[in-house]
Amino acid sequence: MTKMAGLKPKHFLWRVEGRVGIVQLDRPERKNPLTFESYAELRDTFRDLVYADDIDIIVFLPNGGNFCSGGDVHDIIGPLVGMDMKELLAFTRMTGDLVKAMLNCGKPIISAVDGVAVGAGAIITMASDIRLATPEAKTGFLFTRVGLAGCDMGACAMLPRIIGQGRAAELLYTGRTMSAQEGERWGYYNRLVDAAELEAEALKLAQQLAAGPTFAHGITKTQINQEWSMSLEQAIEAEAQAQAICMQTKDFERAYRAFVAKERPVFEGN
Repeated sequence: MTKMAGLKPKHFLWRVEGRVGIVQLDRPERKNPLTFESYAELRDTFRDLVYADDIDIIVFLPNGGNFCSGGDVHDIIGPLVGMDMKELLAFTRMTGDLVKAMLNCGKPIISAVDGVAVGAGAIITMASDIRLATPEAKTGFLFTRVGLAGCDMGACAMLPRIIGQGRAAELLYTGRTMSAQEGERWGYYNRLVDAAELEAEALKLAQQLAAGPTFAHGITKTQINQEWSMSLEQAIEAEAQAQAICMQTKDFERAYRAFVAKERPVFEGN
């Protein structure tokens, strides 16, 4: 298994509190845009998290009052204009691989959004399991505003499932920003939190999840994602098998014994 606590990334900030890994993009003077290098390093980090036995939850935090302004105009969009089709496809596959790595990392991901989360920044929030935001947060899938389609990094598959087809279509066609209040009302954001409390609330939730049956959390994440493409009958059978696996864990037995003893269970993730 991989140990992630000692990770020293070059292109984003990383720290660990307990069994919670915390990510912050680190270009606050530019509202934290992504570069080719930070895309790749984030993708590789989430791929490695599959095998990490010292991290149970991931939290994306803002930095300097903003979450992420998307792909850097000068470092990414400018060079893309000069690339051929093969190079462009390699790039778009890499960005999609970040989303796939987030979905398949086996750990719940919480995004805590302040300021702007646009373009690829919005996609990172979309690919997270739980989203908190400040009332000032602005979320935008801006791809049409740079002459591209709204179907970027899985947006056309995932966003309608979160907020509904019509709302997703409006955002993806127009590229307009979704206010925090709209996001909460539409179910995109789980709740709104004052900026001064955002980090503490996100970490409190993360620690709460980390204290739960984390092996079972990983099963839940897998089923949430895989059942998109299943029929109802397939999903019920898949969940029967998944739950039978969880019933073999020591955490399941711990919960039973704690209930009998009228105590709170202490889960250990196995």
